[in-house]
Amino acid sequence: MGKFVMHNVVSVDGFIADDNDDVGPLFDWYFAGDVPVGGFTVTRQSADYLESTWAQTGCLVIGRHLFDLMNGWDGTPPAGIAHVVVVSHRPRPQGWHPDAPYHFTGDIEAAAEQAKMLAQDRDVGIAAGEVGGQFLAAGLVDEVAMDIAPVVIGSGKRFFGSIRTQQLLEDPDVVIRGHRVLHLRYAVRHG
Repeated sequence: MGKFVMHNVVSVDGFIADDNDDVGPLFDWYFAGDVPVGGFTVTRQSADYLESTWAQTGCLVIGRHLFDLMNGWDGTPPAGIAHVVVVSHRPRPQGWHPDAPYHFTGDIEAAAEQAKMLAQDRDVGIAAGEVGGQFLAAGLVDEVAMDIAPVVIGSGKRFFGSIRTQQLLEDPDVVIRGHRVLHLRYAVRHG
């Protein structure tokens, strides 16, 4: 059975975007190498990490804010992922890509169940931010994966959203240095 993995690119001060949803130089590492992967050119170390992560992910869970911001990637889930579950109290926009493998649900527990079913034996990726923080606070995250860019943003959208409870993580079991990025992956301590 797959794991629930909260994941995103993050600044060293803990932000996934600034106050205006601009990622600025957070994604510079996606174009800082010479190995093509998923429309990007990264270093071999980052390419290996991304390819294995994307191949293991069967479903992505995002919030409505990210869906609206990206227009749901025009109905095509990113990185070759098969399905996207959108946590939202609003339904799919009327007429929006009716055959796209996007599923809308009103709460994180229902989203977790649906995503687990859709992912089958693969991992469920959970976008960091408000929804990711809610999943973590509810004990629904098995691992936290961070692609740390050497950037200080100062304020904006926090990696863990507005979570206010202490969460303990294990020592990182993945530490990969790319160019302009450090890939880290931590297991979440439960109980």
